[in-house]
Amino acid sequence: MPKRVDHEQRRRQIGLALLRIASTRGLQSATMREVAAEAGVSLRLVQYYFHTKEQLLVAALAYLGEQLTERVSAGIRALGPVTPRTVVYGTLTAVLPTDEESVRLTRAYTGFYTLVFSEPELGERHGATYPDKLESLLARQIAMAQEEGAVAADVDPALTAAALLALTNGLGSSVLGGQRDGAAARLILEDQLGRLFRKPDARGGRAD
Repeated sequence: MPKRVDHEQRRRQIGLALLRIASTRGLQSATMREVAAEAGVSLRLVQYYFHTKEQLLVAALAYLGEQLTERVSAGIRALGPVTPRTVVYGTLTAVLPTDEESVRLTRAYTGFYTLVFSEPELGERHGATYPDKLESLLARQIAMAQEEGAVAADVDPALTAAALLALTNGLGSSVLGGQRDGAAARLILEDQLGRLFRKPDARGGRAD
């Protein structure tokens, strides 16, 4: 009896192969043949599941988003009860490249962004929406923390969320570039988060 093929599993196998290429060698010169070799399958099979390289890129980006979501969820759970503070802390520290997994994820995303810079039409058709979703999530959590009195009332949630995400991305680049290690980057990020979540005093200012 012929073995039944799990098509989604095979698609994922190929998509994850592209992510490995993205995290090690970039995507500028990645070909369907190279992806087939990385996945351990034939070129014909890759072309069966993904008729074009663009289809493969979009699928792989979705798998990358799933991996990052799983890491963020684990980071939040590790901090204990879910609160706006633990969501913000857990999300940003999970995104920061501080270990082998997070470095791989950051490098893979960098590979996609580099490709979009050289092929802007790809970004227009299939722009990576994960950062936008992440920024919106952070803004909502900061607003909730304001309602609970954990963040000062004069803080703009949207601007602060954008700034924190930009800081995290910048720190991530500094880690990948060798300027500092993951521990030093996390210390900087946690310092900023500590300033944000310092409990306001009764006059609406900041308590020391």
